[in-house]
Parts: sequence; C-alpha cells; structure tokens
Amino acid sequence: MSRATSVDGGVDSRRLAAIRRALLRHYDRHRRDLPWRGTADPYRVWVSEIMLQQTRADVVGPYYERWLERFPTLDALADAELDDVLHAWQGLGYYTRARNLHRAARLVRERYGGQVPRDVDALRALPGVGDYTAGAIASIAYGEPRPAVDGNVRRVLARLFDIAEPSASALDTLASRLLDRRRPGDFNQALMDLGATVCTPRSPACAACPVARWCLARARGTQAERPAPKRRAAVPSYDVGTAVLRAHDGRLLLVRRPEDGLLGGMWSFPGEVARDGESVEDAAARAGRAASGLAALGRGRPAGSVVHVFSHRREVYHVFVFAVPVAVAGAEGAAPRGVWVAPEELGRYALPSAQRRILGLVEGG
Repeated sequence: MSRATSVDGGVDSRRLAAIRRALLRHYDRHRRDLPWRGTADPYRVWVSEIMLQQTRADVVGPYYERWLERFPTLDALADAELDDVLHAWQGLGYYTRARNLHRAARLVRERYGGQVPRDVDALRALPGVGDYTAGAIASIAYGEPRPAVDGNVRRVLARLFDIAEPSASALDTLASRLLDRRRPGDFNQALMDLGATVCTPRSPACAACPVARWCLARARGTQAERPAPKRRAAVPSYDVGTAVLRAHDGRLLLVRRPEDGLLGGMWSFPGEVARDGESVEDAAARAGRAASGLAALGRGRPAGSVVHVFSHRREVYHVFVFAVPVAVAGAEGAAPRGVWVAPEELGRYALPSAQRRILGLVEGG
C-alpha cells in the first residue's frame, strides 16, 4: 500500500519555489481564454466567481457576457428587481447564487458605498461568499496574497503532496505556503486551470503537467486515488403532483416559490409532493385548489412527467392539465397564491428549467 504524506511532509521552500515558477510559466503560455480573464474590476471578478460555483467555465462564458450587458455595474444590479435578476440567471441553475448576489450588491452599496471590499473578512460576510470566493476576489481584483481553494485546487494539492483526505485547514495552509505573493491572482488561476485542464479527476495528463517532477502522488503511483473519493449519500426521490390550470382564454396559473426555499423567488406551476396513499393526480388537484382559491377542480388530463435531479433530491413532476372557466380565473389575473398569465407573457417570468419542460409538455399536448 502506498503511503500518504502528512501535510508538512515534503513542503520545503526550494521545492515550493520551483513549483511556483513552473506553474506560472505554464499559465503565461497556456492560460484559458475566458471572458473574465484580464479584468481586475472587482464587480466583474465577483460575478464570474459566483457563476463558476458549481458550473463549468465553458458553460458560464455566454451567461457572463449577457449578464454584464444587462447589469454592467454593481449599481445596475442593486437597482434591479429580483424577477429581472432571476430571469437573467435562467438556465444556470442553483438560483440561490443569483439571489445572494443581488442581496450582496445592495449590501455593498449600503455598507461600502458601492465599492466591493478588498478585505477577506468583509467579503466573507456577504451572502453567498465563502472562503474560496473571498480569496479569489481579493487576489484577482486587488492583488491580495490570499489563497483560493476550490475543487480543482484541492485535487491538485492532494496529488502534489500525496494526501488522501486533506482537511480544509490543511489545504489552506498548503495553498498559503505555495502562493506566489507577487502574482497571487494569476497563481490562484494557474492552479485552477491546471486542475481543470491537466490534473483532471480521471485520467490526469501527467506527461503534460508542468509540475509533474515534483508530484509525490505521481512518483508513488497514487494519483488516481488522490484525493480519496467522497462517499455520496443516496438521493431521495419525490413524486410531485403538478397542476397546470388553463383558463378558456389560454391563461395559465403560475405561483411564486418562497424565497427561502428551493428555487426561491422563481415562478412555477402549482405542485405538491404526493402523500402516503395519495395519487399524484389528487396531489396535483390539491396544489391547484390551494393556488387558485377554487373549492374544486374537474378531472385533470395527464400530460406526462418531467424528472429533475437537484444536488440533494430527485423530483418527478407528474403533470395534469385542469380546465378553468374564464369567469372563475378572474378578469384581473390575480389568484390567492399566484397570477394568471397569458401565453405570450410567459417569457417575462423566471421559470426553472424543469418548469419550462413542463410548459413544453403542455404546449405540445
């Protein structure tokens, strides 16, 4: 069995300096061409880092550019309504990031006069900003010598120093010692790039790695085992009866999701998890009655199912369409828990991807 190095093992200053130089040379020659590279604007760096949480860089690029067209400054974001923010984020997923970014922009304007703070403690106090994001903003935008350890950097460090299960504090210590203090932002991005393009989770390209000669895991043949994979808990599955209430004039009923819940602040069709012994159609009818204020609904027409997997749960939306008279739907378009929306106006509402797929089922039926 290959032995793993302790956090302090093999971390001498000459070795660290050599790794530093080799990594920055590689970054200067092979850095990825990304829309946010080259900017030191703290707001733009911040937006990019929030978008990159849980989303690949190649996916983020177009969203980032469209976002800046719509919200080019922190003030523009702070002035925006939450609906506009969520609509601009539509398709990126993990919408809590957008809500936190919006809240944090308003806090920065209130507390710091619209200037994104450079102090990592002040950054960490903002909604949605953790240790990694604070370090990335401080180092890239302000040149502060702060490490930024994301999943890619964790993997690179675990292999470089052959650590099976590195703790967060151990990684922070290693990253701080390895950091180039003259170019901290570039160095942090160099580590991220290395993890994303060379030191990948499976089949790392060790022959192309600029720091392979100093990699303890490669020398010991343990690179495929570093870091040790985390055990994933089974994801529970829920059957959600989903009601699409359609008025005779074509309007559909949408409800806004609670801001502190899953996909908070976004719009969706009424839905409820089926209780024990309850059919999904009955759960859909129950959700439709509660949202519309109607005492009863007729039989629902089954339109199909949509599956959506979140990070911690799987939901199967069983869709039923219920016809509602125009007079009952109301001339003003209001409902106890939502709003009646004409089909041509649906584009103004921020619908999660699964809800858009539900709409596609209904429109195709």
